[in-house]
Amino acid sequence: MVDIKKELIEEIKSLLKIDENEKIDINPNYLNYFDEDELKDIVFRLIDKKVEQKEGNSTYLDEIYQKTKKDDI
Repeated sequence: MVDIKKELIEEIKSLLKIDENEKIDINPNYLNYFDEDELKDIVFRLIDKKVEQKEGNSTYLDEIYQKTKKDDI
């Protein structure tokens, strides 16, 4: 079971990265503090936040494009 928890921690670290080369450290004691289901929940919430952020960025960029595009092309 600890192996699954370690994999979940690695997934969390990967989801927290903004840059591919960024190093994220998470206290290994979290393996004892959180159970497997709680770690899975954290992973799912981080995935949701990433999706929301991408959608928000896309909408924002579309709005900027619409404001800056010229009608006389």
